[in-house]
Amino acid sequence: MSMPAADSAAPRRRILRDYLPTLAFFLLLLAARDSLANHYQVPSGSMQPTLMPGDRVVVDMRAYGLRIPFTKIEWRDGDAPRPGDVVVFDSPSDGTRLIKRVVAVGGQTVALMEGRLWIDGRALRIDPPGEAEAFGERIAALDLRNGGGPDIAPMKIPDGMALVLGDHRGNSTDGRFFGLVPADAFYGKAVAVYYRSGEGFAWKRL
Repeated sequence: MSMPAADSAAPRRRILRDYLPTLAFFLLLLAARDSLANHYQVPSGSMQPTLMPGDRVVVDMRAYGLRIPFTKIEWRDGDAPRPGDVVVFDSPSDGTRLIKRVVAVGGQTVALMEGRLWIDGRALRIDPPGEAEAFGERIAALDLRNGGGPDIAPMKIPDGMALVLGDHRGNSTDGRFFGLVPADAFYGKAVAVYYRSGEGFAWKRL
């Protein structure tokens, strides 16, 4: 009476034997993508001219710490986000996945006037080349064709928080609208554009 049960179990064991390695491979691939590296397709022009709509960007998921796959639990600390970093995170207002630039972090005093940043009383504007700002050695080109958007009165960023803005200051829904972002909420750091519409595959570091 036990023979039919044994016979019915044999195909299941065969399927597991044949497909389990493949399934394990794809699970490991997904875990690596979730924890180590990922990619992001830019949906809008809020980061022009640095990022254009449709750009495909490589995101380093290790930059600010490693998370247990498919969770937000960190198991290794990473670097703290720095002004000038281009980061991926979820909007505090509606959860939409966004990509913006960190412009100020905890302890800094920031102001924005007509789209131009002042950090700790010092203007970041570069003249020449014109519409650009310097975050240390990192230069961020700006798009001010639509003006600078809302100003920010001088404010000190609390520890553990960051202010993010778009490089297209007059066309960006950013920290001026949804407020500061916890530094530990950033999923990763955008490293480079690897594909741009009309240009094809390339490697443009950010």
